Amino acid sequence: MAHVSTQKISLAGLLITTGIVFGDIGTSPLYVFQAITGGGKHISEPFILGALSSVIWTLILLATIKYIFFALNADNNGEGGIFALFALLKKRRLKWIIIPALIGCATLMADGFITPAISISSAVEGINAINPDVPVIPIVVTIIVLLFMIQQFGTAAIGKMFGPVMMLWFLFLGYLGAIHILDNPVVLQAFNPYWAYNLVANVDGGFAVLGSVFLCTTGAEALYSDLGHCGKGNIRLSWAFVSTLLVINYLGQSALCLAPDFQAVENQTIFYSMVPKHILPLAIVLATAATIIASQALITGVFTLMNEAIKLKLWTNLKVKYPSEHQGQIYIPFINWFLMAGCLLVIAIFKESSAMEHTYGLAITIDMVMTSILLGVLLMLKYPKAKGFYALIFIVFLAIEGVFLLSNLGKVVSGGWFTLILASSFFAILYLYFKAKQLRTSITEYLPMNSVIPMLNAVRDDKDIDFEATNLVFPTRSNSVNKLDLTVYHSLFYKKPRKAGTIWFLHLDILNEPWGVHYSVHQIIDKRCYYVTLQMGFKEEHRIEYMMRKIHCNMVEKGELTNESVFECIKDRVGKVDFKFIVLNSRVSTDNALTAFQILCVKAYRFVKSTGLKPAEDFGLDKTNVEVDYIPISVTAQVNQELTEDYEDYSATKKR
Repeated sequence: MAHVSTQKISLAGLLITTGIVFGDIGTSPLYVFQAITGGGKHISEPFILGALSSVIWTLILLATIKYIFFALNADNNGEGGIFALFALLKKRRLKWIIIPALIGCATLMADGFITPAISISSAVEGINAINPDVPVIPIVVTIIVLLFMIQQFGTAAIGKMFGPVMMLWFLFLGYLGAIHILDNPVVLQAFNPYWAYNLVANVDGGFAVLGSVFLCTTGAEALYSDLGHCGKGNIRLSWAFVSTLLVINYLGQSALCLAPDFQAVENQTIFYSMVPKHILPLAIVLATAATIIASQALITGVFTLMNEAIKLKLWTNLKVKYPSEHQGQIYIPFINWFLMAGCLLVIAIFKESSAMEHTYGLAITIDMVMTSILLGVLLMLKYPKAKGFYALIFIVFLAIEGVFLLSNLGKVVSGGWFTLILASSFFAILYLYFKAKQLRTSITEYLPMNSVIPMLNAVRDDKDIDFEATNLVFPTRSNSVNKLDLTVYHSLFYKKPRKAGTIWFLHLDILNEPWGVHYSVHQIIDKRCYYVTLQMGFKEEHRIEYMMRKIHCNMVEKGELTNESVFECIKDRVGKVDFKFIVLNSRVSTDNALTAFQILCVKAYRFVKSTGLKPAEDFGLDKTNVEVDYIPISVTAQVNQELTEDYEDYSATKKR
């Protein structure tokens, strides 16, 4: 995906922003009025004008005022999205904020299953307007599989086309809308919000249809979450162009529906009914390209979201690849194939875009409510003098979103159940993992290094303990030479004490630059123990053993170490000294008195860890020189079990 590194407004920035930010919200015209009218079945002037007015004011109030005006000012070092809000509020020690943050993450993951399926299906189904006998599902499945397969190669090359294609798409939307508005300008009345009020208050089925109206703003979250990619200036200026053309298209669809001679045709959606027959093939190709770009933007957004979750320790370490020279473009294999399986499952269950509409919207409504809660609290804390103003504004936003949420709940039976199951499952796993991490961090994580040194010397000088290796390396989470992980301390001393010629504590640090490897060595005990910081560019391969041998060789050349094995029998017979790596894997001790909920948390923790990198893989180690040491940790009170001695009889011993 193309990426803008500068936050300044530029022509290139505007073009790229149009390509990667507005894909989801920009392809909504394909299915919004199809869902509102039930495929063209519900058409009357109060109904259509009311729905159109609701669409216009939803775009104004939620997409423009909430996201473009307020949310873009609440960035975390230039980054936006639900986790940016969480990170900002976390600094203020608000414990409850984890709940809306995790709900928001879970609903966005659920949306990742649904958006590519409904967007691409709604575009490809236009083929049936030309030939009703062409099977759509195989085409949709092929496009989705190919889309997910190319993620591993990066999208930098085709990403350059996203901006021009989406620009052409939005201009096409504006053109289609304009030609129909001219035929039936009565729809311009919909700018009066009275029609939206009248829809809910007086029109049969008006409240229920709000769930379909809300589909016009799905993708508004991307206006905020893509802040780090494009900058607020580019997003705001591009939105002025995009929103205008979107509204023109919705006006045109409404004008078509209210035309005296309009009749819904089987196998033809409201959107494709707007298109003159001679350019219908072009419209289908352009719409399909736009929905693929929208799906690509969503997939990239989910990658970014999960990468943020990993950095915030809300998910385990996953393999993250960088297909381009920019750290902003990432590829997470596990998430990629997981999303693809989810999209194919949606297609298998619901088959048509009209059926998928019932699953869509509910997840995003919940996510928007969570964003409003976090954003409102942040702005009230950030600007205490204007607390009343922000409280009032966000109560209004929450009231609007609450109405949409209630309307969307009416879809639960007809398809919303799928979204609820997905989002609830994701939230449950995220929350249990978070609680397990809290259990994990309840123990002492680190010890002062100066309390470890005497123990290291005592073991090294004990001639009754055999050497385990010439060089014993412990990858450590400690980012300071002055402290050591408690788990490393346990592995060194609590079982058979580990004795080596030289003990190394290795801390791996990933840089923001793509290339370059740097290291620094801190002496803990001369020739016996060192702390090494290894800094690697994010695209560098983790050849940790190779790096450690190179560091060792450099120190030998400088006379700081000898190149001799600690094993006398092979000292002069082998060219290279041996290295052994100890990777630690903590386990909750069986002596812990865990509650039923804590046991569930531990099981969820182990499940999540199983999806991620194994410790040896995380550090890029050759498995032939690695030992995994399982360390018991105590996270709760110890079991207090009574033990009674019946009798003791040493008579047999005494007779001897």
